[in-house]
Parts: sequence; structure tokens; C-alpha cells
Amino acid sequence: MGIQKKIVIIGAGFAGLRLAQDLENTDFDVLLIDRNNYHQFQPLMYQVATARLEPASISFPLRKVFQHSKNVRIRIADVISVDSQNKILKTSIADFDYDHLVVAFGCTTNYFGNAEIEKFAFPMKSVPEAIQLRNQILQTFEDALIAPPEELQALMNFVVVGGGPTGVELAGALAEMKKNILPKDYPDKDFSRLTIFLLEGSSNVLNPMSVDSQKTSRKYLEELGVIVKTSTIVNHYDGKNVSLQNGDIIKSTNVIWAAGIIGNTLEGIPKESITRGNRFLVNRYNTIVNLENVYALGDIAFMATPKYPNAHPQVASVAIEQAKVLANNFKLSLKNKPKIEYEYHDKGSMATVGKRKAVVDLPKFSFQGRLAWFTWMFIHLMLILSVKNKLSIFITWMFSYFNNDSTLRVLLKPATKNK
Repeated sequence: MGIQKKIVIIGAGFAGLRLAQDLENTDFDVLLIDRNNYHQFQPLMYQVATARLEPASISFPLRKVFQHSKNVRIRIADVISVDSQNKILKTSIADFDYDHLVVAFGCTTNYFGNAEIEKFAFPMKSVPEAIQLRNQILQTFEDALIAPPEELQALMNFVVVGGGPTGVELAGALAEMKKNILPKDYPDKDFSRLTIFLLEGSSNVLNPMSVDSQKTSRKYLEELGVIVKTSTIVNHYDGKNVSLQNGDIIKSTNVIWAAGIIGNTLEGIPKESITRGNRFLVNRYNTIVNLENVYALGDIAFMATPKYPNAHPQVASVAIEQAKVLANNFKLSLKNKPKIEYEYHDKGSMATVGKRKAVVDLPKFSFQGRLAWFTWMFIHLMLILSVKNKLSIFITWMFSYFNNDSTLRVLLKPATKNK
């Protein structure tokens, strides 16, 4: 056997993790780099934020995943830059040389250049951010018990900005918390004034989904008491007042920003290879244009095809499929066989609003309600990595289903050490 070719993968999200798994125990030397030592399951992040699931339920230690691997190594580091001429990746812990570099570090929250919103609003793109948001939500309920009347409504107003799946699911979870949990947890406090706003800039929530799913999800939200405002743009937020483009102001100390994503950046990628949303232009083999042996997968990749001239949707199924194809092409290269072009096969989309309230769009038809809700649960359980985590989530969901409650409302504040 000749010298092993080195493949360096940046990011252990859906694409990076799947690529490393498919290259496990092959004739490649694989290095997987991430700033965290775990893979995080983003579709259920909102359930951590609303105290429905523990963070460990949606987090999977990378070293556990690759315990029995002979060729996959893990390094925890921040990536700084790439020198594509000399094939060197610079990180916070060391410089790594490579034969193939795969960028799969995904996207981050897009504040559209508004520093004020970035400073005061709460994002939810990582497990630490979800825990931070959970602490904020739970602390707000405690603060409401002692707040003076003039400050109470700002505490009681929760504003979710962004009507995509994350925003819809989060707003629904907060509404169910108000209905089922707060009266039992706080019998001495009237939380009827607690108001959940869902603000969306376009004319519909769940804009990429079918008209039936858009209408049904909005109906579900409004039945739960969520105030849905579409065609609504947030101009400013100073930590206390949400200023809308139409001149309205909503007083709130709890603004959750789920209004969009933008690609993470990497110094050394030429500007000509970057397009809107900071995504990297790639060809049908996921090679970044103007570069050799440097690839991009998942949310960060912008691949225009005849079927998808504006690139593929930034969803987990695309990331996983692209990783599978790239892994297969790496294996074919060892046999000097021609590579395979990537083609996306849409499996559909879904979102849940609350108990027995969900919408599912499949390629040929859509459905809503109880069956959609069970479908949503089943699909998400199947995507969870370990059997232990699947069981943990399933038991937690079943407990919540029959009791309309959870036992996870724990305020976990960072410890401070006196010096």
C-alpha cells in the first residue's frame, strides 16, 4: 500500500461527521477538526432552549463515535486560515498539511449587519446558546414574580424573529409552556399576560413549504395564542424595545433571533469563490471553484444545477447526501474510476408547532395534524446518532405527551471563582 492521502475535514456537523464516518477504516488518513468535542443535532436545539430535552440528549462526543476507527483522528481547534498553494491549514493549535481539504463548518446567525440586534437578541445556533436561552427564559419567569408593574409587560413579551421552522417550533413550544406548565409551576402568579410574538419578514410563515402547510401552521400557532405578524421587519432592538419598520414598538427583554443564517468565513478562500450569504461556489463534485482539492459541503456550499439554479436548500438531507457522494468519489479516486456528480433528491420538509400539531411536505403530497406530528417525531428519532440518545429522547417525549410536563427546568448558571 502506498502513502495514505490526508483528508482534513473542518466541522463535525451533518456533512463533516457523515464524511468522516464513510471514510472510516479506508486507505485515507482522516483528520476531523471542530471547535467542540461533540456533534450537535441542531433540529432539536429549540427543545433544549425550552427545557424539553437535556443538552446531552442532542450532543454526541466525537471521540466516542470514532472509538474503533483506525484512520480517523479528532482535533479540537479554531480554524484560522488556509494556504491552498502549499496545502496547509492553520488552526489555533497547529498547522496541518493536507492532500484534500473539506470545508463543512456550516453557517452562523445572520443579523444583517445590525450590531444592536446582535448585542441584545438571543441566537440559537449551538448547544451553549440554547442553554443560555433556556437560562434566560427560566430566569424571566422568576423575575416576573417580583417585577414592578411598569417593567412587567416587557418581561412577559417574548418576541421570536423569523418564521422558518426554528421560529415556528420555538414559538409553539413557548406557547405550550405558557398553557401547560407555568400555571402549575407558579400557582401564585397570573401568566395570562405572557405574550408570544412571531415576526416574519415575508408574507407567510414556513415560506419554502406548501400553501397548505403555511396556512395550517399559522392556524396552529394562533390557536395556541401566538401573535403572528407576517410582512414585518425589525429595524432596531435596544434590549427593551423592538422597533418595527411600520413604526410599531413592542416592549420586550426577550428577543430570540431566528431570522436567517450566513456562512462562516475562512481566510485564504478567494473572493471570486464566495457568493451571496458568504457561501462557497462549488461544482457538481463539491470542489470550490478556482481551487484544487478544496471542497465545501452542506450549508456553506453553493451548487447551482439545472434543477436548483439558486442552489440547494440549506437542510440536513443535502449535507448528508453531499457527504456520501464525496466520500464515494474519494474511494473511486483510489481505483482511478470516474467521479459521480451530485444530484439532490428532495425528500420533503416538515415542522412541528406543538402536541399533535405538525406539517409535512413530501415531494408529491402534504399532510398535517396528528399523523404529521408522529411522522416528525419518528424521522427525528431516526436521525439521532446513538441508541442511548434515541431512548432517552423517546422516554422524555412520552413522559411529556402523557403529562404535558417535563422535569428539566433547571437554571444552570456558570460558576464564578473568587480570587
